[in-house]
Amino acid sequence: MSNGSNKKGLKWHLNLTWRGLKMLGAFPKPLLLSRACNNLAKAVVPFINIWFSAQILNELAGAQDRDRLIVLVLLTIGLNLLGALLVQLTARWMAHSDWPMFSIMMNQPILEKLITMDYLDIENSQVQEDLAAIRQHQNTMGFGLPRLIWHYDSIMDGLIKVILSIAFAFTLFTMPVPDYSALAWLNSSWVTMGVWLLLLGSFTIAPYLAYVGGKIWVAFSDKINVANRVVEFYMYNMSQGTDRAKDIRIYNQQNVINNGASYLLDFGEEWLNDARYNARYNAASAVITHIANGFVYLYIVLKAFAGAFGVGSIIQYVGAITQFGSGFSTILTHIGLLSNNNTYLDSLTKFLDIVNEKNQGNLAVRPGESGQYELEFKNVTFKYPGSDTLALKNLSLKLNVGERMAVVGMNGSGKTTMIKLLCRLYDPTDGEITLNGVNIKEYDYEAYMGIFGVVFQDFELLPFTLGQNVATNFDYDAERVTTALIQAGFEERLEKMPHGLDTYLYKHFEEKGVEISGGEAQKVALARALYKDAPFIVLDEPTAALDPIAEYEIYARFNEMVGDKTAIYISHRLSSCRFCDDIAVFHEGELIQRGNHEQLVADVDGKYYELWHAQAQYYVDEK
Repeated sequence: MSNGSNKKGLKWHLNLTWRGLKMLGAFPKPLLLSRACNNLAKAVVPFINIWFSAQILNELAGAQDRDRLIVLVLLTIGLNLLGALLVQLTARWMAHSDWPMFSIMMNQPILEKLITMDYLDIENSQVQEDLAAIRQHQNTMGFGLPRLIWHYDSIMDGLIKVILSIAFAFTLFTMPVPDYSALAWLNSSWVTMGVWLLLLGSFTIAPYLAYVGGKIWVAFSDKINVANRVVEFYMYNMSQGTDRAKDIRIYNQQNVINNGASYLLDFGEEWLNDARYNARYNAASAVITHIANGFVYLYIVLKAFAGAFGVGSIIQYVGAITQFGSGFSTILTHIGLLSNNNTYLDSLTKFLDIVNEKNQGNLAVRPGESGQYELEFKNVTFKYPGSDTLALKNLSLKLNVGERMAVVGMNGSGKTTMIKLLCRLYDPTDGEITLNGVNIKEYDYEAYMGIFGVVFQDFELLPFTLGQNVATNFDYDAERVTTALIQAGFEERLEKMPHGLDTYLYKHFEEKGVEISGGEAQKVALARALYKDAPFIVLDEPTAALDPIAEYEIYARFNEMVGDKTAIYISHRLSSCRFCDDIAVFHEGELIQRGNHEQLVADVDGKYYELWHAQAQYYVDEK
């Protein structure tokens, strides 16, 4: 990602910043309100000391009224205590409303988009690459929404300081030097204008230099992302864990890890060079600020010396000018940093603006006149976005209600693609899929998805309780969950669970969570599909991680598990398909054979015969 923010116009920056602020404003108001109150409290406290210190000194240099001095001192102490208390109270409020929400606030727009975006975009490699870059920039350097809220804090703090300091320093320019003084020329409007130009010039140039120096970190952020990936791979993924540890020792992979460390050393040297570059600009910024402040302080001292105001007011005006410079510089600095940050905010908004093109439909999903759901592929052709190869070619296939269909074929033959189309994760390139004679695009999308219980190859269990995993919900029917687990062959393992259905799986959230094997996880995933009680059950390699005995047990009661549902079973193991009424053989994206096991294995020239005997040789005794 290149930094092109300086090539964009003011309108682009304003619109992007405003959109980001609206995203932040969509979260609970205490999140922003507490920060605003904390900034106000912190900005006001220094002015308490500036004002009362000036009044005390003026009183000491003037009438020296003891009662007034006591009142001023007590007010100073009291208001400082009150101000400190307000800072702490608002900081506590901010902490309670901020940190619990901060991570959610930064990631919620992305999470909501991922949940609702079309599945074809989820699988799009460019979308995933862009998303990875957004998260890397956000997590490593805070670019995007995190920096926007940091700049929001700083700009608000700067604005409060500028407003208060102008109010405190206003009389510096309105209180004249007596006409008889040799320094009466300080009353000239030209001198006043010169002081203001000096102030505004230094407070503008200094932030600009800091902004230019800060751009190095924007340009460097891509390299930091690469370095973080290297660290994560070499220092964590590769070096830790028992699986890696065996390979490292057997294949002497220590040298590979050392190469990663060497890269990080080179990266560290480059980082130091860029840090020096940034430091030079920061130093120049500080020098200009101090020189300008010196001239302004001289102006204040000369006016006091000439009798324009008391010596105590020097503290008031110097403090006010200092706060003005700090606030004004902060505003300009963070406006500049905002423009740098907008490049990354733009990447986020482009991701959030990806258009969902899938037709969501609006028809209610109901059984047909027969009381059943009838699904049919009609001359369906499909190719994945960005690919020139057809994944499916002119597929025509009707699912017989209540039957069990096995889908077999070599890797890449189109089996899983057919399931993705059936579940409307993708839509056909040509042809149509119908439910009860109506194109499935016309049905309400969520309602249509509800008629399927699917176990994909790459299913995921959650680090929640066993019951919650089966129901995919925090609230569930314990009796139904238990029945589904028993049907899926998990009964023996369920009896050993220390807390039954309330036993946590894995140790992410619970130290006493239970680790389960891959085969046991597949049984839980199968129970999840059964618990949904959908009219269609789709099983994509559901027994791949099971041992032969557990696999046989699943097949033996498969009909009992499925009941009167229509089941689609995908497998590479042809021996596991014999229990199905119907077997569809796919090859290179085409349906080339269909029938039961006896019919297909009798066709010696067919693909099924070839696949069956290629696997059978490993199980049949040569004698």
